[in-house]
Amino acid sequence: MSIVCVAGLGNPGSLYEETRHNVGFLLIDAFLKDLAGQWQQNLKLKALIATVLVESNKIQLIKPQAFMNLSGQVIQNLIQYYKMPSNEMVVICDDINIPLGNVKVSIGGSGGGHNGLENIISHCGDNFIRFRVGIGQKEHPEMDLKDHVLGKFTENEKTVLTSRFPQYIKDLKYLIVNGPVQAMNLINQKKQES
Repeated sequence: MSIVCVAGLGNPGSLYEETRHNVGFLLIDAFLKDLAGQWQQNLKLKALIATVLVESNKIQLIKPQAFMNLSGQVIQNLIQYYKMPSNEMVVICDDINIPLGNVKVSIGGSGGGHNGLENIISHCGDNFIRFRVGIGQKEHPEMDLKDHVLGKFTENEKTVLTSRFPQYIKDLKYLIVNGPVQAMNLINQKKQES
């Protein structure tokens, strides 16, 4: 199986920049910059799109420009437009159940309460690959989950996260070149400092 598409999830607009929920946007931007690519806006498909090469693999990078909980419709339209099978798509998203600084690759399963994933599953099925970036649990148990995920990273959290980005980019390249099974074996076993 070859990877043909990587989508980063987030909410568009300056209000949501650098919020925990937008880590998919932050990482796909960093990934595109590393590959010296540029976003092209497609108003009809409601997405920023870039075509890049990872080794000899031609990949579509996608940044949906609809709110997180509507990103499934955008992604469904894109995979139909490009005639891409959903099981050859990687979705980068935040995960509160993974410690900050860690990542996990998985295939299939539920959305685990993540609105973006739930919406993609409802439109495209659940057999796509997830690249889940840990944002950690909420600070206080009584805190509203929405406030946690839509809150901005603290300076300390930002430092931890940005220090990990070069490794995440390597991990994404490894996933694209070697496929999800090998990537899960390598990335999910890593001892990652949080």
